[in-house]
Amino acid sequence: MRIDLHTHSRVSDGTESPAELVRAAVAAGLDVVALTDHDTADGWEEAAAAARDAGIELVPGIEVSTRHDGSWGTAGVHLLAYLVDPTYQPLADELRHVLEGRQARVPTMVSRLNELGVSITLADVAAASADASATGRPHVADALVTLGVVADRTEAFDRYLGWSRPAYVDRYAAPLVDTIRHVAAAGGVSVIAHPWGRSRRQRPDEADLAELREAGLTGIEVDHQGHAPEARDRLRAIARNLDLVVTGSSDYHGAGKTDHDLGCNTTDPEQYARLLDRAADAARSSSRPTPEVVRP
Repeated sequence: MRIDLHTHSRVSDGTESPAELVRAAVAAGLDVVALTDHDTADGWEEAAAAARDAGIELVPGIEVSTRHDGSWGTAGVHLLAYLVDPTYQPLADELRHVLEGRQARVPTMVSRLNELGVSITLADVAAASADASATGRPHVADALVTLGVVADRTEAFDRYLGWSRPAYVDRYAAPLVDTIRHVAAAGGVSVIAHPWGRSRRQRPDEADLAELREAGLTGIEVDHQGHAPEARDRLRAIARNLDLVVTGSSDYHGAGKTDHDLGCNTTDPEQYARLLDRAADAARSSSRPTPEVVRP
């Protein structure tokens, strides 16, 4: 059984529609795929219909942009929320605030790029964002690719849009601990995505993760392209010590991210079963109208 629990469609910053992503997952030989667009559940309905037609199991999810002020400093943390009721008001308010922050910084980024001599307009970015629920940095990057300024998203982030680069603009991110609690109250389960990726100095460590587990954290994404083998081994040991679920995934973005092919990392079926068991417990405790796994 091949299970990939972290993918993106063009509803956020992927390059395929939810239905196209589901069909690509089938073609890649997956048995289970989770759609986890950034800060929105808008792609769930289309993906569910495609999954039923294609005969693949679909897990509805959201990758929430959060920030944590903790012992390892202030850090952005991506939190995967699975089988959560997105209408739960405290969570819905945070998601709306995050999406508004994504959208609001685009004009400033375009202005900074213009100041750097890059000829780009808001219309260029709007054309690149297509069906996205909110326009963000990846769409600015895609516009730069279309205009021939850079070769791909990676170059766009390295030269202009990444943190500390000349066109970077900060935005709102939801408080991590509050979001973990909101996810649980909304009947879902939470997993920290690529916790040691993006050059993070192996923080959060075991003590940090223990605190987050006390807040309601369910698991950590261990098998990810951003983690070297030794990091995976250490994270797996931490998860075992803390009784956290271990997941693995591609973090697929279609053509928007290279070396993240569907199924390049997968979740062990036993760990997937644990995740679903904990989601069922959370749903019962919350009494919320939570989504179900779409099964063929």
